[in-house]
Amino acid sequence: MSIRYDGKVAVVTGAGGGLGRCHALELARRGAKVVVNDLGGAVDGSGGSSEAALAVVDEIKKAGGEAMANGSSVSDPAGAQKIIQDAVDAYGRIDILINNAGILRDRTFKKMTLEDFRLVCDVHLMGSVNCTRAAWETMIAQGYGRIVMTTSSSGLYGNFGQSNYGAAKLALVGLMNTLKLEGAKYNVRVNTIAPVAATRMTEDIMPKEALEALRPELVTPAVLFLCSEDAPDGAIIEAGAGYYGRVQIVESAGVHLGSSVSAEDVADNWAKISDMSEAKPHKSGGEVTLKIFGMSGEG
Repeated sequence: MSIRYDGKVAVVTGAGGGLGRCHALELARRGAKVVVNDLGGAVDGSGGSSEAALAVVDEIKKAGGEAMANGSSVSDPAGAQKIIQDAVDAYGRIDILINNAGILRDRTFKKMTLEDFRLVCDVHLMGSVNCTRAAWETMIAQGYGRIVMTTSSSGLYGNFGQSNYGAAKLALVGLMNTLKLEGAKYNVRVNTIAPVAATRMTEDIMPKEALEALRPELVTPAVLFLCSEDAPDGAIIEAGAGYYGRVQIVESAGVHLGSSVSAEDVADNWAKISDMSEAKPHKSGGEVTLKIFGMSGEG
């Protein structure tokens, strides 16, 4: 099966380097018209320059592709709107949105300022919300859209010193889980990538050998699958160093303890409650509610 994007218009945020650059270059190589967004700031979000985005656009054009640069900040709703509007104005539509932009301000929770917590959430979570909201109505109206969120193992499982980053990254999974339901009948599919890659954000915390193995180019194939014509809906793929795995939130079979339960009852049954041997995922919160009422005999 050959995956192509001819006639499709893609926006990639944070595409001036690292993962975003790889996504943008490969989308263009496969026929997409690409809006390369990058604020051009430092890893911590400070500063700004259009040079990085323009350099990627130049690479795409030299390879025979079509692209344009955008230097707006995803954390600014007006800026996010401009990113999407630039795509629509230039190319007439928006088919693919890859929410990739991000920053780091790592500290232990004890030492972290609320400003650092808020800023990281503003870029990762609200930046993705802002861009998705700006593209959503157009995708719904045209009956087609592919959106990819970028989570992290830090959000899925935790990582020391990254409470702000982890909180924002797991929140994106929650956002996907609802948008997949709301967009399904309009052929708007929403998925999430969990990359493990060597980028500006990881170059100071990984040994050289690991950085060489974790080339961002090895994450891009999973991203391109998630925004393809035959993409799944509501999937999380972890990708890095040639490894690809599906991640799911699952729930144990659980135990019904009756209508009068004490904390001691929960403690006494903890082994059964936490037995994950028959764990499975659920498609929506409503499905969990039906399961609970079914076990209680009140469904």
